[in-house]
Amino acid sequence: MEVLIIGAGIGGLTLGLALHRAGIACKIFESARELKPLGVGINILPHASRELIALGLEDALRRVAVITREYCFYNRYGQYIYSEPAGLHAGYDVPQFSIHRGDLQMALLHAFIERAGSHCLTTDARCTGVETDRAGKGIAHFVSSTTGEALPPQTGDIVVSAEGIHSTVRKQFYPNEGPPKYSGINMWRGVTRWKPMLSGASMVRIGWHQPAKLLLYPIRNAIDAEGRQLVNWVIDIETPEYAKNDWNRPGNLDDFIHTVADWHFDWLDVPHFIRSADAILEYPMVDQDPLPRWNHGRVTLLGDAAHPMYPRGANGAAQSILDATTLAVALQQNRDPLAALAAYEAKRLPATRDVVLANRSAPPDAILHEVYKRTGDKPFKNIDDVISREEIAALSERYKRVAGYDRERLRAR
Repeated sequence: MEVLIIGAGIGGLTLGLALHRAGIACKIFESARELKPLGVGINILPHASRELIALGLEDALRRVAVITREYCFYNRYGQYIYSEPAGLHAGYDVPQFSIHRGDLQMALLHAFIERAGSHCLTTDARCTGVETDRAGKGIAHFVSSTTGEALPPQTGDIVVSAEGIHSTVRKQFYPNEGPPKYSGINMWRGVTRWKPMLSGASMVRIGWHQPAKLLLYPIRNAIDAEGRQLVNWVIDIETPEYAKNDWNRPGNLDDFIHTVADWHFDWLDVPHFIRSADAILEYPMVDQDPLPRWNHGRVTLLGDAAHPMYPRGANGAAQSILDATTLAVALQQNRDPLAALAAYEAKRLPATRDVVLANRSAPPDAILHEVYKRTGDKPFKNIDDVISREEIAALSERYKRVAGYDRERLRAR
C-alpha cells in the first residue's frame, strides 16, 4: 500500500511519520518550494503530545519547546481570577508543550526525512485536483508553484489532503461551500522577547473581546544572554470588517494598541510588551461548518482541510495530530483501504465536529466571558463573590472532555 499526502504541514508530516512507523509507504507533496520555520506559537495538548512522544519526538520537542506549567486567568484590570496546573503538573503522564510552530514543523520534517528518506518529500508541487481511477486507485494532479508547469500525476492507494483551510481538494468536493465563516473577532498575533513572567511557563488569558482579550505564553527558553524567553501573544477584538484569511499578513500596531493602552499590571506592562514585538501578524478568527463526510472514493481530508476551527483552546494542531495517528492505525488494521478510510472517518469526524462547535460556544476562555458578564466588565472586590471555584473548574473540565484531553479519558486510553 502507498499513501499520497498533500501538504507538509503539521498534519501531513505527522501522518508521514505514523505511516512509516506502521510500515506503510507514503509520499508527501508540498506546494512551497522550500520549507521554512514560519508562523508563531502553538500548544501541543497532552492528547496530541502523547502521540508525538510515541513517534519518538520527545527529546526533539524538549530541546526547543517550553513545558507548560499552568493556565492563568485575569480580567483586564489585572485582577487574578483563577489558575490550574497543566500537563505533567496536572497529573498527566506526558508534558504539554508550548512551541513555535516553525520549530514543531522542522522537528517533524527532520524526523520524516531521516526515517523515510528525502525522496519521499516533493516540494514545489501544488495540487490542482484529485480523482479515483477505474482500477480503484487515487490520482493526484500537480503543477509547479514556481512556473505553473504541469507535473506528472501521482497514483496511490489513498490520497490524503492535509493542505489546510484553503484545501483545493475540499473545494473540489464542496464547490458551493463558500469562504471560511468569520466569527466577528479579528486577531493580531506576534512574538516578543521578554523576561520570564509569573511561573516562566504559564499560559495566560486576560480580559474579553470587548475591548480586547489577550492570550500569551512563552515558546522558547533562554534565547539570549539576558535569559529572556520568546513569548507568543494573541489579541482578539470584536471587529465588523476583516480581510481575507492569510496567515502571513503583516498587522498594524495602531489598529489595536489603544484597546490595551491602560493595561499596566504589577507583573506585566501590556502596551510596552506588545510594542516590543519582533513582528505583528493579523488575521480573522474563522472556521467552517462541519462536513457530512470526508471520504470520496480513495480520497480523504485531514486537519484543517477537514475541520477548520477557531484557534481557541490550543486545539487546531492537536486535532490534526490525532487525525494523522488515527488514520495510520486504521490503515494498519484494515487491509482494504476503503474500510480503513471508513474507520478513520467514523472515529474522527464526530469528534472534531464537537470541537468545532465547542470552540464557537464554550471554549476554555468561557471562564473570562462568564466573569465579564457577571461583573459588567467592572473590577471586583473578591472573585469568590462573582463566581465559585467549582463553577470555574467545571467550565474548564467541560472543554477538556469535548476536546478529548481530560485525564480520565487519557488514562483509559
